[in-house]
Amino acid sequence: MDHGDRPAAAANPGGLSVVADTRIATDGRRLRSERTRQHLIEAYLALLRESPRVPTSGQIAERAGYSARSLFERFPDLMTLSLAAADMAFARANAQAVIRNVSADRATRIRTQVETRAQTCEEWLPLWRALVLNQHLSPELHQRIRQVRQAIVARLELMYRPELDTLDAIAHKRVLIALEAITDFESWARMREMAGLAVPEACRVWIRAVDSLLPATPVS
Repeated sequence: MDHGDRPAAAANPGGLSVVADTRIATDGRRLRSERTRQHLIEAYLALLRESPRVPTSGQIAERAGYSARSLFERFPDLMTLSLAAADMAFARANAQAVIRNVSADRATRIRTQVETRAQTCEEWLPLWRALVLNQHLSPELHQRIRQVRQAIVARLELMYRPELDTLDAIAHKRVLIALEAITDFESWARMREMAGLAVPEACRVWIRAVDSLLPATPVS
């Protein structure tokens, strides 16, 4: 131990307390700032669910209960906020879309995949529309959208591997493209908004469509 440190400690026996208090205060400010950031993201998402128009900074700040200054202290612009909302949404959607019943029979796999995809589309359609609308403004946003589509295709390939493995490479790719297209966000929106289908009925439409696209399941 450095003996030169001892007089300072003796002269200020409460020094450690001051350091601890400073650290607690700093951590408290960081937590409050993070909560504010989270509230702003949640406000942005809530406004998107109410209206297809991308909200303004003033609308977001007002909904969250903060000033526009607080918003821009945490997000330099609305695109940064959109990216943060996208990252949070994708993380939540991945957590919700737990892969289940991969080894089940054909009907169970189709029902599981459709119901999981429907839940994702029902919850995140407004944000998806906003992201697609603005993707030309940000390479990062465009990349995130691409990653989501790739994840969707990967899930389809995993769930329907027994059927897809019976196809040659070209047919395999074409069926995957068709499966992704018919279970896209906008496909769900057309059934729910334009056709007025309830969620269970829309799921049944997707189930029939997926079943008709898939080749026969090989006999074990």
